[in-house]
Amino acid sequence: MSPVGVPEALNARAQGVADAFGTHTGVRVDAAALLTGRAALLGLTANGQISAGGATRILRAGDTWCAVTLSRPDDIAVVPALIETDDVGADPWPPLQRWVSTRSATVAVARARLLDLPAAVLGETAPGPPVTRAHGPRGERPGRLLVVDMSSMWAGPLCGRLLGGAGATVIKVESPRRPDGTRAGSDAFYDWMNRGKLSYAVEFDDEPAMRRLLEAADVVIEGSRPAALTRRGLGPADIAPRAGRIWLRISGYGSEGDAGTRVAFGDDAAVAGGLVRSGPDGPVFVGDAIADPLTGLHAAAAVAESLARGGGELIQMSMSATAAGYAGFVGGPVREPTEPETGASASALGADNAAVHALLDERHSVSC
Repeated sequence: MSPVGVPEALNARAQGVADAFGTHTGVRVDAAALLTGRAALLGLTANGQISAGGATRILRAGDTWCAVTLSRPDDIAVVPALIETDDVGADPWPPLQRWVSTRSATVAVARARLLDLPAAVLGETAPGPPVTRAHGPRGERPGRLLVVDMSSMWAGPLCGRLLGGAGATVIKVESPRRPDGTRAGSDAFYDWMNRGKLSYAVEFDDEPAMRRLLEAADVVIEGSRPAALTRRGLGPADIAPRAGRIWLRISGYGSEGDAGTRVAFGDDAAVAGGLVRSGPDGPVFVGDAIADPLTGLHAAAAVAESLARGGGELIQMSMSATAAGYAGFVGGPVREPTEPETGASASALGADNAAVHALLDERHSVSC
């Protein structure tokens, strides 16, 4: 098995986005390190129709191909309900493949979605840029940008990391009961995505504390499904306006209607966008959860461009639509993984609560 690299053409296209971010911020970003850094840190290898991380597979349906991700314990637990059998044995993939092969990819994915499983039909999503609309008054860029990062995993945290590297103060917000799932994985990867951020542990149901936090923010990064905050009265329409505030929503398929209810991870979102290569037995994965770092990079560039316009915008990023924009750039030679630079460890969960409270006191006293 070979190391997980990315096609040179794809990397060159992503580097153009990184250079645009650098034009606005003065910070040089190496796209190759972003796209292949996790694979280099974890020593991942390319496995064809099994994702580099192992949680997603490309499966042959009765008419075309689809992808299913079983990364969470709950995902594996619902496989018997999905394929309507009492026992799938120790390995759920063989019975799942047999079940998928007997129906159309659209039908299989629709049933998986009913059970909240990350699943996608190959190439179902068209490419599309971020959807941006006015949201509050524009304003001058503050002396030091305050970013509230409520995302988890990869795409959103990467966006926050890039903004932090450009001088912003970034607050990483996590629930003490359900922290970012990557804390339970590789320390090296978690530190890479989150070092330099202030760790703030607060329950998202603590409406007064969350409202105070969001009202102080210049940039909000939201990575959950839109309804999660809206039902708490903490969506972008519920927070008092702040001149120039940018609200960034990252989702698998968009934020409107049924698309906003779909869960996605980087590998299945890439398949949805058609970002695969041709293999001897059908489509194979490109890179490592490639939709995640591509979306994080594009999101950071979109925020930087919005800041240059004076902000006051809601930006909606779709991982699958972002990936689809790279589907035609998978041929040719492959760039080997680039290991990112190491540095200090990220803050322990809630280690910076006192510092965040002091920062919010300062922000609110100035705005009063």
